[in-house]
Amino acid sequence: MVLSFLALAVGCSRLKLRQEQHETVYVWTRQMYLRDRVAAVSNRVGEVTNGEPLEVLERGRRFYRVKTPKNEVGWIPDRAVIDSKAYDAFVQLANQHKNDLVVATGTLRDDIYLHVSPGRETDRFYLLAGNLKVQMLVRASVVKAAAPSAVSVVPRENLDTKMSATPVSVERNPADKSTANVAKPPQPESEPPVLEDWWLIRDNQGRAGWVLGSRVDVDVPDDVAQYAEGQRIIGAYVLAKVHDDEANTADHEVAEYVTALAPPKAGLPFDFDQIRVFTWSVKKHRYETAFRIHPIQGFLPVRVTTEQGANGTEPVFSFLVSSSPDLAIEPGTGIARPVAPRTIHYAMRDTSVRRIGPDMAPIPTMHEPGEKGEKAKAAKAKKHR
Repeated sequence: MVLSFLALAVGCSRLKLRQEQHETVYVWTRQMYLRDRVAAVSNRVGEVTNGEPLEVLERGRRFYRVKTPKNEVGWIPDRAVIDSKAYDAFVQLANQHKNDLVVATGTLRDDIYLHVSPGRETDRFYLLAGNLKVQMLVRASVVKAAAPSAVSVVPRENLDTKMSATPVSVERNPADKSTANVAKPPQPESEPPVLEDWWLIRDNQGRAGWVLGSRVDVDVPDDVAQYAEGQRIIGAYVLAKVHDDEANTADHEVAEYVTALAPPKAGLPFDFDQIRVFTWSVKKHRYETAFRIHPIQGFLPVRVTTEQGANGTEPVFSFLVSSSPDLAIEPGTGIARPVAPRTIHYAMRDTSVRRIGPDMAPIPTMHEPGEKGEKAKAAKAKKHR
C-alpha cells in the first residue's frame, strides 16, 4: 500500500514537472505590446523589448500566449520572436568567437540588427544602437539578395521610340522561299552576381553577429584618413609615439600608424592591397608616408609587436599575403582565406622601415587591370620581339 502511494506521488510529480516546462522564445523586434486577446479590438497588457525571453503558455494561429520575466501575460505575434534553436545559434556564435583577435574597431552608423550569418535574409536577433563602438573580427563576401522584380512602364507617347531603340537581329528562314523574315529579340548577357561585404562584429557585452559592411565605419584618425587618396582604410594600428611640443594633443604625444587600404568596392578576393606607414614629422608637424607596398593580395590581421633591435626595442608589424591566387572559401559564410599564406614582417627604426624575419622572398604583386595593364603587357611583348 505504501509502495503504491509512493509510486503514485512520484508519477504525479513527474507529470506536473512536464506540464510546467514551457518553450522559451525571444523578442527580436525593437519593441512589441502584449494584448489581452487575439482580436481586432484588444487591450495592451504589457510591453516587451529586443532580446527579452518569453515563456510560451499557449500556441494559437500566428500568435503565442506568453509570460514575461515580470509575470505579465498576453498574446504576441509569432513573427516578433525567434525560437530557442535560433537563439542558441547566436549564443554558439558568440562562444565560438569570444577569443578571436580584433582586426579593427569601428562605429555603427545607425541602429542595426546582428545576423547569425552573412546575408540580408538570414536570422537576426540583437538590435545594436547607432554610434556604438564594436570590434571587427572577420570580413566575408556574399551574393547580394535580388530585389523584387518590377514591371517597367513605358509612357504611351514614348512607346514607338522605345521600341525602335531596341536592336533586333533579322534572320531569313531557309525553308521559306518568301521574303518573310524572322525577328529575334536580343539575348541578354549573363552578368556576374553582385557581391556585398559583411563583417562579423562583437559588442561590449560579448554578443557577436554579422552586419552589412556599409553600415559600420572603421575607426581611423582624421589626420590619417585625409591621406586615403580615394581608397578605404580598413585598419589603422599604432606603431609608436613621438613627442612634438607643437602638437595639438593633450600630452603632445603623436601616434604613428601602419594602415591597410583596399579599393572602394565590395566582393574583393582579399582584405587589402596596400600597406602604408605614416610617421610624424616633428619639423613640419604633419604626417608623412615612410613606407608603402602596393599592389599585393593581403589578408587580415595586421599584428603589431615590439622586438629587440640594435638600438633597443623596435616596433614590428606583420601581415599575411597569398603566395598563390587560390583561395579557400568557407561554406556558409563566404570568408575567403589564402590556401598558401605567408607571414611578412617589417620593423621600423625612427622613420625607416625595413623587411625582417625568416621569409625574405619577394612578395608577389597583383597584375594591374584595365588599360594601363594592357599597355604595359603590350610594351613588354614588343620589347621581346
